[in-house]
Amino acid sequence: MFKTAGIAIVAWAMVSAPALAQSVARQWNEEQLAAIRRDLARPTVHARNLYHASAAMWDAWAAFDPAATAVIAVSVPDMSASDVGAARNMAISYAAYRVLSNRFSTGPGAAASLAAFTARMNALGYDPAYTSTTGGTPADVGNAIAAAVIAHGLSDGSNQQNGYINQQYESINDPLIVKLPGNPWAIEPSRYQPLALEFFVDQNGNPIPGGFPPFMSPEWGFVTPFALTSADRAVKQRGGHNWNVYLDPGPVPALDNAMIATFQQSHAVTLTLSGQLDPADGVMIDISPGAMTAKALPVDPANDFSTLYDGYLGPKWGPGLTLNPVTGSAYAPNVVKRGDFSRVLAEFWADGPSSETPPGHWFKISNEVTDNLAHKRWRGVGPDLDALEWDVRLYVTLGGALHDTAISIWSVKGYHDAGRPITSLRYMAMKGQSSNPAGPSYHPHGVPLVPGMIEVITAQTTAPGQRHAHLSGHEGGIAALAWRGPNAISDPAIDVAGCGWVLAQEWWPYQRPSFVTPPFAGYVSGHSGYSRCAADVLEAITGSPYFPGGMGIFNAVQNQYLVFEDGPSQSVQLQWATFQDAAAQSAFSRVWGGIHPPMDDYPARRIGRAIAPKALARAQELFGAPACVADFSGNGSVDGADLGTMLSSWGPCDASCAADLNGDGVVGGSDLGSLLSAWGPCQ
Repeated sequence: MFKTAGIAIVAWAMVSAPALAQSVARQWNEEQLAAIRRDLARPTVHARNLYHASAAMWDAWAAFDPAATAVIAVSVPDMSASDVGAARNMAISYAAYRVLSNRFSTGPGAAASLAAFTARMNALGYDPAYTSTTGGTPADVGNAIAAAVIAHGLSDGSNQQNGYINQQYESINDPLIVKLPGNPWAIEPSRYQPLALEFFVDQNGNPIPGGFPPFMSPEWGFVTPFALTSADRAVKQRGGHNWNVYLDPGPVPALDNAMIATFQQSHAVTLTLSGQLDPADGVMIDISPGAMTAKALPVDPANDFSTLYDGYLGPKWGPGLTLNPVTGSAYAPNVVKRGDFSRVLAEFWADGPSSETPPGHWFKISNEVTDNLAHKRWRGVGPDLDALEWDVRLYVTLGGALHDTAISIWSVKGYHDAGRPITSLRYMAMKGQSSNPAGPSYHPHGVPLVPGMIEVITAQTTAPGQRHAHLSGHEGGIAALAWRGPNAISDPAIDVAGCGWVLAQEWWPYQRPSFVTPPFAGYVSGHSGYSRCAADVLEAITGSPYFPGGMGIFNAVQNQYLVFEDGPSQSVQLQWATFQDAAAQSAFSRVWGGIHPPMDDYPARRIGRAIAPKALARAQELFGAPACVADFSGNGSVDGADLGTMLSSWGPCDASCAADLNGDGVVGGSDLGSLLSAWGPCQ
């Protein structure tokens, strides 16, 4: 039985209006998203490419507006035209065509992508062979802008010219042989560890023979950002090298430091949530916005995930909404099997094969939001913008924000070099249990015991008919009630692994055996950071926290959508009232999927929250309007909501505290004075 994979099965959609005619910027963005799906799964590289393509399109648009400012191609002179709309379309198309052709000239999908870009130019009526930059036409302007963006990309610290290869990073751990139990190869089990596989298949379905690729983008802190500044950056040292770290959340919990208890508990949560991936366990939950919303992110900078996670039981959700705030009607219950919901979340946000990667995923979501907006009013105020101006503003703002998120998150990953759950959990389970010093199999670096979820295997529990009977011979080891892994699946098109008692030192994340876990450090979560930042940006630019119509949806069809195994057992409709609801589910999906422990989640969301207002302010400068630095809510006005945010942040705060307007590490009187002086509409 053949099963089609990924998002292509069903359309991601809002509840209402059909899409209108697409601007040329939208058409080129769709071409880029399609090219990302054909390319290697590189979230940092694609965040940068999305930003640079968006910047090129913005710069082409801005060339015909003397009040607007270019972001990269600053040397291109202002232009005039009798038909500004036509001129902009041409300039944008040449700029996008050249930049995309440069960025997707190599890789597994290069031939198809280059052909698609050329076909798009021909369909738009432009000559793709025209390369002049000096003739003074809109085509020349577009080519000149592309040349500037391409030149910038060769000096922005990404090492694009050498295929983005690492220049100083080296892994301290020997590879984990995934097919063998335990983890005796970990020299430092809290640090990142590559995996030894027969072959690796990335999230876009590209096979890479000979095992695992190197750590992806550990030196991304050296890349030129959009809105982040030197004030957001610290230069750290490790292994005889300097590391640029943006918005550093501080030390990572580890087995060898004072935060060992947080480390062990956090990983035990990931292990216990793996036991919630079985649709046959009988647990039903209501996932409608009427029952489940995102909890507010606490201001406290401590890595205390208890606000977001209910111990070993799973994520904490906010109270549901009584009514849809847009329609005034109640949200209908949406009761599904928890094991279907958790698996759909894990695969939807991972994107599966043919992935746009998380930055592209949020561009796709933003395009769907655009298609369903009743009005394209920037930040929800002022006149409606035409489709082209809306799109180029949206793309450069979102692209810049997600690019900066990639820089910050991966600078943290590269410097702190923290491991993934498969490394740490297999190591801890190999050592034993850490809960009872007087009990069997105790080791201070073991895994915490959780009755009914993580247990020591004994002669009593392996007796015939007992819960660990099938683990006879492993007495003294650690058993976990968890997803049974790919070895329980012969054909993922028809088989379901389910959950059961497994040897914890043989535990697998909910993934394909040819992928297992992403090829870069865990702390902090890219999904959590990208999603929180994107949600904040979309809230700000639409002027509303809600999806159009009060609900965004995604339909996962019964026994068709899932790729890692068969399912879902019943059709599942993901529903979000707000952008924050979607972002929270994205963050939780990575813990359910075994890709992150909760300790990776909370600090990443704080980074995303800190970057969004910086990117919005930088974008506003490009648009020719002053930035509104105290507009924390992003509603286009400094008002009571922003005052409340400042007062709730009063006192010492860390680098991710947006209310610290003067950057002195304290929210105090000076910041309050700046807020009050900006009181009122931003424009």
